[in-house]
Amino acid sequence: MIAPVVIFVVGNPSRGDDAIGPELCGQLEKWLKNESLSAQFELIEDFQLQIEHVLDLQGRQIALFIDAGAHTPAPCTFRRIAPATGIACTTHELPPEAVLQVYVQTEGADPPPAFVLCIRGEQFELGAALSAAAENNLGAAMALLNELCRQPTLAAWEKASLTTAA
Repeated sequence: MIAPVVIFVVGNPSRGDDAIGPELCGQLEKWLKNESLSAQFELIEDFQLQIEHVLDLQGRQIALFIDAGAHTPAPCTFRRIAPATGIACTTHELPPEAVLQVYVQTEGADPPPAFVLCIRGEQFELGAALSAAAENNLGAAMALLNELCRQPTLAAWEKASLTTAA
């Protein structure tokens, strides 16, 4: 059975605050198990988004993309996104909007409603540890995820996006 919500978490644990995504993914996975919510969510962690991630959107009710951002307002932003080409909003090559656009092109249908949670990072150097600021921002993002995962509906997520978008 396909989980209704797919959560893509991208980041490189070896590049300072780019580890925000993988760290958050681990915390979220544990939290979902403790709350008995795991069956409603599929977590997909990767270094960056790829065209192949389009296949993971099939049959979903909601998609969430999580990443660190160098110029994101602290602690994080949460907003709804739409299919588009050539938009760069994270530190990775293929932005979430482009994944949605590839879905439209390959599936001939609208993708599931999608959102981005971008968490502010300060340093992204190879070999650097997670910064203190990133740790704080990670806590705020996890609190928001707890709220979202307790109400995994489009209406609830759209309402949350209106109050946290930049």
